Amino acid sequence: MIVRGSLTLWLDEAALSSCYHAGAMQRGAQYTYSDQAIEMALTIRSLLNLPLRQTQGFIQPVLVLLGLDDLLVMPNYTTLSRRQGRLAVVVAVQRTKEPMHWVVDSTGLKVDGEGELKVRKHGWTTRRTWRELHLGINADTQEIVAHQLTLAYADDARQLKSLLRPIDTPIASGYADGAYDRWHVHRLLAYPSPQQPTPIEAIIPPCNHARCKKSKRRYRHIEARNQRVKHMNKVGWEKWKVHSGYHRRSLVETAMARFKRIIGPRLQAREWTRQKVEVQIGCALLHRMTHLGRPQSYKVEA
Repeated sequence: MIVRGSLTLWLDEAALSSCYHAGAMQRGAQYTYSDQAIEMALTIRSLLNLPLRQTQGFIQPVLVLLGLDDLLVMPNYTTLSRRQGRLAVVVAVQRTKEPMHWVVDSTGLKVDGEGELKVRKHGWTTRRTWRELHLGINADTQEIVAHQLTLAYADDARQLKSLLRPIDTPIASGYADGAYDRWHVHRLLAYPSPQQPTPIEAIIPPCNHARCKKSKRRYRHIEARNQRVKHMNKVGWEKWKVHSGYHRRSLVETAMARFKRIIGPRLQAREWTRQKVEVQIGCALLHRMTHLGRPQSYKVEA
């Protein structure tokens, strides 16, 4: 559609009124701009995939068109870069009445290195650097309820505890691929933290040639995995996926594709703390789009 090329910006009056810093005094030089103004500029940068210099050049003419150039001045690119690593971005998640169906997976975000054409022809060099983004989403609302940024080649299963920590909504089941078929993962889901009132059902396919494990005592995670192994051996891999609802795991693949298409497959920041904030801004931006784009359906009496 032609309308997809149209660009419309709404600037909230509350955001404009709180553009300058009004917090407590600090040691040394004082902040000129508030954290909300820095986050707004970096959000526009992530949405339009602009460098810091072009972000400053894009927003300042917008203020001129609005007639606000006498009242507001756009932070320069050095201020945006310096303040990015200190931001505390809040990724708002809507609470649900029903227990959550949680889906987790990871993907790679490129930081530095050659393009795909050069890699296909001549291979890659030691300059090629990646970061790994671990996402946990709510299968019903498509929201990213947990995220974690790690170095390349980090163990996916070891990040599950960090992904579960910020979630205060009850989780009914957890979906993951075979990389999470580890005993410490099964134990973590079977014996969750006190904020999870009941054990989390693990929908994780056992590895090839999996066998039932024997134990002297009865443990939840061992019995649950043994039941999955018996069920898969009985009905087969394809029918097990249908019976267990394992196809829901593809929703996290959709979330990762949405992140890479809208935010981008590459991290623009070079410093570690700024990269983490960049991912947080990207997740907050996707949440806002999800809340605006998904219809609100409810039951109506006949």
